[in-house]
Amino acid sequence: METVTIKVGGMTCEGCVRSVTNAIQDLPHLGFVEVSLSRGEAVIEYGALMSEADIRQAIEDAGFETS
Repeated sequence: METVTIKVGGMTCEGCVRSVTNAIQDLPHLGFVEVSLSRGEAVIEYGALMSEADIRQAIEDAGFETS
């Protein structure tokens, strides 16, 4: 499994954290997922059948920015 840290823009409350978390958790082949409002980032562990681009797309589809 690989681990990536993605900066997430546009999160303003715990509801946003839940939205981002739910968007990521809907993806297959994930291990660990942690979304932090205070750090403005998501840390995701994912398997070989996923890519960082897939994760970024899911976050952006939920209405948030990634960098």
